Amino acid sequence: MNTSEVGISLIKRFEGFRSSPYRCPNDVPTIGYGTTIYPDGRPVRLCDADIKEKEAVVFLKSDVSRFEAQVSKLVTSQLNQNQFDALVSFAYNLGGGALKRSTLLKKVNINPCDPSIRTEFEKWVNAGGKKLKGLVIRRNAEGDLYFSQTEQ
Repeated sequence: MNTSEVGISLIKRFEGFRSSPYRCPNDVPTIGYGTTIYPDGRPVRLCDADIKEKEAVVFLKSDVSRFEAQVSKLVTSQLNQNQFDALVSFAYNLGGGALKRSTLLKKVNINPCDPSIRTEFEKWVNAGGKKLKGLVIRRNAEGDLYFSQTEQ
């Protein structure tokens, strides 16, 4: 399964575009739409050159493919497109390791329609030890997409 344009748009909306390298709230060098590793495998460094938005989209799609593979490997239940997109967005933001050890994943694998899955998204709203409003909004949007019955 691949992330739809709806999923890509969700990630872009919450990551935001930055042409210059910066440190994300977890202190990781980042560029573009949340890219931390370039398509060639090099980590982003704060001294790297600025990029154009067109490059950032290429980097994003390369990054997303890594997280699609992780979600596909970790999830054992059958997902619809919206569920897959929401989980890829979650993993893109927090990393595959966070998804792997989460109760969210356990519940998805037991019953992907369990309404308490929304609450599991909502638990992941802290960065650097602080609750961030942007993460609250993102987790709510991911939960909304996950439980959306139609193609967005």
